[in-house]
Amino acid sequence: MIRSVTTRARRVFRTVADAVRSTVAPASLARSRADETAPDPANVFTPDEMPAPEAIEGAAADFAAADLTRAGDRGKRKDRKLLDRLPAGSYGAWTVERIPSSRQTPDLDSIRATCKRLGLGDVPMRTCAPSLRVTRAAADVVPFPAADEAAAAQLAA
Repeated sequence: MIRSVTTRARRVFRTVADAVRSTVAPASLARSRADETAPDPANVFTPDEMPAPEAIEGAAADFAAADLTRAGDRGKRKDRKLLDRLPAGSYGAWTVERIPSSRQTPDLDSIRATCKRLGLGDVPMRTCAPSLRVTRAAADVVPFPAADEAAAAQLAA
């Protein structure tokens, strides 16, 4: 059940992201949908620094639990649809009101028009940092080779 909700949410997110990109940089939509992997960052553990497998498994389990929390947040959207349509006022023990937001976002239409007017070309875009994905592995998966190398190095020493 959670997997289908997650898959559906990813599809919706991709669709919305593609719609935004289509207004900013239409050429970026011509890309492969195959799973891509980003290179490891420069500061990954060396074989000597690798933490204990129990510590890694605990961190991965906590990370996955946070994913379930985000799924709960997505569940609030249904309630939000109802609450967004209510006029401000008191409803039993609850008060519904609207307060102005201090958050701001760039006005892409205005930026695009300014770039065009000044002959600057397309709006410059940059890629986002790679996302960390943690999934539970099957029981017969071979452990990370660096951990085996570190264990062999300790035995040889």
